[in-house]
Amino acid sequence: MQQSLMKRTAIVSVVFFVISFITIIYLSAEKVVTVVDVAQDEVQKQTTVKTETIQESENNNLTFLLGEADTSFLRIPLPKECRADDIIIENHYMDQELWIFIPTAEEKFYADNAISGNREMVKQGSYEFAQDGCRLKFQLTDVYECRTILENQNLYINFLFPREIYDKIVVIDPAYGGIYTGNTNGELLEKEVTLRIAQKLKEKLDGSDVKAYYTRMDNENPSEESRVFLANKTKADMYIRIELNVADDSSIYGTETVYNGDYFIPGFGSVELADCLEREVVTSIKGKALGLVEATENDYTIRQATVPAATVKVGYLSNKQEANLLSRDEYVDKIATGIYNAIMQIYGEE
Repeated sequence: MQQSLMKRTAIVSVVFFVISFITIIYLSAEKVVTVVDVAQDEVQKQTTVKTETIQESENNNLTFLLGEADTSFLRIPLPKECRADDIIIENHYMDQELWIFIPTAEEKFYADNAISGNREMVKQGSYEFAQDGCRLKFQLTDVYECRTILENQNLYINFLFPREIYDKIVVIDPAYGGIYTGNTNGELLEKEVTLRIAQKLKEKLDGSDVKAYYTRMDNENPSEESRVFLANKTKADMYIRIELNVADDSSIYGTETVYNGDYFIPGFGSVELADCLEREVVTSIKGKALGLVEATENDYTIRQATVPAATVKVGYLSNKQEANLLSRDEYVDKIATGIYNAIMQIYGEE
């Protein structure tokens, strides 16, 4: 009787051990999940999704380890040879993407080494190989700034909203771009003039304590929705769009500023922003003020902005003399100086 009882106990113990062992193996196999193009809360629910095999291609999905979600950092493993000075981080905030170039990362490094930590701000991740390293691309859920720490061959990233870091935020929007030239006068294109003004303005703002976001710094043409999205999501103090003007009457010239009449803030709002821009730009270029105009349905971006918003139209391409001035680098710099002075005055720094 006792021997039979011992035999049954031994059998039960073996069965329990086998079941426990299989369960542990199963759970271990399920620890890695590939983040693809789904919402983050959907990813977290997929606790039974197995690791996806990463194929050799130009654009591969990154894998993320489950667990460690309570940390505030995203952890990216780095090759042993990688140094902090070699890493290049690009914040493509208009596309809500973060690009990280990791030199010395070999072809299979991120197939064998998963990302871990806090993934709440990441929709999906992928990697692609360059000649001398690997570029990681993270599609983010919002417009973020990031703070990084390199420790024990791991890059830790903390994603923060702009307002958590910066007290002063402006969004600068040079109109048009790409195949959309805007108004023209011969070879003089509105998209090029507005971009040059923004580039000159950036040189000035880079030396200040104002954080400036730019809807474009090249010949790209972001959608109108993405331009105003940037202003609203960063909770900017002001959104400034730069345009030029044309008229059937070629004798008309001067600076005109359009404001968002739908969005009113007591003390400082779109009207006050427009007034300051008009005054400072005209003073800087020693030009003619045409006054303020309320936005119409054609002024989509500033009408959709939920922050003080204005469009400064800094001259008429249809006017021969003003078009000639707008083609000159020193005149473009004066326009940028006027916009800069307006921003500084609004912040009480001039």
